Amino acid sequence: MKTYKIYLTSAGIQVQDQQGLVCTVPGNWDDFINQSQLFQHCTSLAFQEAKIETPLCPIDSQEIWAAGVTYLRSKVARMEESKESGGDTFYDKVYDAERPEIFYKGNRLRSVGPGGKVRIRKDSFWNVPEPELTLFVNKHGELAGYSIGNDMSSRDIEGENPLYLPQAKVYDAAAGLGPCLLVTEKPLEPTTIISMEINRNGESVFQGDTEISQMKRSHAELVDYLTREMSFPSGVYLMTGTCIVPDPPFTLQSGDSIHITIEPIGTLIQTVA
Repeated sequence: MKTYKIYLTSAGIQVQDQQGLVCTVPGNWDDFINQSQLFQHCTSLAFQEAKIETPLCPIDSQEIWAAGVTYLRSKVARMEESKESGGDTFYDKVYDAERPEIFYKGNRLRSVGPGGKVRIRKDSFWNVPEPELTLFVNKHGELAGYSIGNDMSSRDIEGENPLYLPQAKVYDAAAGLGPCLLVTEKPLEPTTIISMEINRNGESVFQGDTEISQMKRSHAELVDYLTREMSFPSGVYLMTGTCIVPDPPFTLQSGDSIHITIEPIGTLIQTVA
């Protein structure tokens, strides 16, 4: 399958083909990624030998949203963390419900790109990264590309009461995104693998992987619900949920290195501040 990687870098917008050739294009990020037929436009570019400059978070005016409890493992984990508060039944119901759980995650101010530092809340004691395939939906409501998301989450806060979810999910440097926006000639294969490794003091302390085929809801379904009553004039990113959840009592610590890989998008590497 033919693909192109679109980077927002210190040198501007750079597009890389599968041979590693690069085209630096003029213009602003919002206009470029919201073009109709973005993949076809990339095929018309003139590529040459060049390097990708320092990648930045691939976002300008876009919002970031997220879908929850789209994998069975996520449902089980959420039910476990909220059992004491009596909130476990909500996660059981939403997994089987017609309407998905969709919530606001952040914007450029809250986001962190490749090589950046994500944060854990000072008022939380149980924090995990959540590796997620992230959809890019353009201003026309079309699924136009893919990226990698790190949905940083404070599980103790959400577990205490489901109504605390915004505080558990939305805070400074809680939305990891990158390293690029991938555009493809056809949808990603269901066998596409998401993997995550967390390193601490040079040693691996967690590893996990899954296929996106394990997601209960389709990408089209999630996009439909997100765009039913909301317009996104600059496009929007939608994290699609996770099935890779470290078992308790694991919690992130300052200095941990998080590596999330989804080929052919690449690897998003971030450090906990």
